[in-house]
Amino acid sequence: MRFPARVFLAAAGALALSAGALSDVESRIAAAVNANLVESNAFLEKLVDINSGTLNPAGVRRVADELRPRFEALGFSVRWIPMDEVHRAGHLVAVRKGTRGRRVLLIGHMDTVFEPSSPFQKFERQGDKTLGPGSSDMKGGLMVILYSLKALQAAGALDGASITVFLTGDEEKPGEPLSIARRDLVDAAKNSDVALEFEGGTVAGGHEYATIARRSASSWHLTATGKTGHSAGIFNPSVGSGAIYELARILTAFHDRLREPDLTYNVSVVLGGTTVEYNPKENTGTASGKTNIIPGTAVASGDIRTITDEQLQRTREKMRQIVAEHLPGAGAEIRFEDGYPSMPATAGNQRLLDLLNAVNRDLNFETMEALPPARRGAGDLSFAAPFLDSLSGLGAVGSGAHVPGETIDLRRQPIQMKRTALLIYRLTR
Repeated sequence: MRFPARVFLAAAGALALSAGALSDVESRIAAAVNANLVESNAFLEKLVDINSGTLNPAGVRRVADELRPRFEALGFSVRWIPMDEVHRAGHLVAVRKGTRGRRVLLIGHMDTVFEPSSPFQKFERQGDKTLGPGSSDMKGGLMVILYSLKALQAAGALDGASITVFLTGDEEKPGEPLSIARRDLVDAAKNSDVALEFEGGTVAGGHEYATIARRSASSWHLTATGKTGHSAGIFNPSVGSGAIYELARILTAFHDRLREPDLTYNVSVVLGGTTVEYNPKENTGTASGKTNIIPGTAVASGDIRTITDEQLQRTREKMRQIVAEHLPGAGAEIRFEDGYPSMPATAGNQRLLDLLNAVNRDLNFETMEALPPARRGAGDLSFAAPFLDSLSGLGAVGSGAHVPGETIDLRRQPIQMKRTALLIYRLTR
């Protein structure tokens, strides 16, 4: 008999908190993690050396081809979901069906931000601090998933468990529309009870953090227009202020009037002049003009990050109102594009963190705090979170994600693997 996930987590958390020590099976799981560290580090190097930039579908598929037989060896049925319709490589899904405990969904991604044109391409071992493109974001997280499951198998603890591993191939630059690109992930969430995501772990100021809330990420595109003519006539009632002053007015009002907790809104690109060519999909363009001509067009694009959908809609409405307050002779329009949804904190997510901290206590690891949402970017877990209790931050610990010189701290890998494996074990009892 299955019980509602939130009821189960409350009860399981209480049981784990009273346990006080590892069981014999859990001790064997932890020992199996240690036994596989050399192998996991070697496999990490192999995956990092495969370029799997989001726009390199062949590279993403190569990573999937390396992972497939390893999941199959653990008793998982593995399938590839092509994503040609959104111009991306696809997703790898591994499923093991059982009848015991919670159905656990493990979420990660195989792509990186480093395309084949990047000069940063190879794994470089520097003791325990190792450089590599996508090493912490998130091929190290793939190792945490795979070798946590391998440790469970070595201890005979996978039998009867229901686990789905869902690895997207386009997390860094998702295909559009997202309704198609994340359709199968949403379906997997609807058929699971608990979701764990393996984006990078966070250690800061001597404290470890897990994520129970993530902000949304969506975009906006603004076009301002004005009457063009000789610059000597600017501000004349028959001409007005021109497009660039109108754009500047709007952006200044955004800066000053939209502020509230957990909300950020960035301006990423601004162009203006007599002629403007702009591609909002790629945030690229050109503009030209003369100092003695009033500009007729100005454009800007940026993003909005919010903790709830209500905050997003409220912010968009305020932006529309600001845009409508035109300068003389000028006009402007703003449009919005949906992106990654928000993942508000819930009582169920907190109970899942409590259960993880019971595991941490029994392993003599540090208690993990909830990471402030403003310190975590958007992620695939947000698509699953409306349907089940969710937790992120179980992946590799490193620094410099998304820039050349990205590192992974290999000393943290067994810590993340042990806490992950035991959390999965307790959820699937």
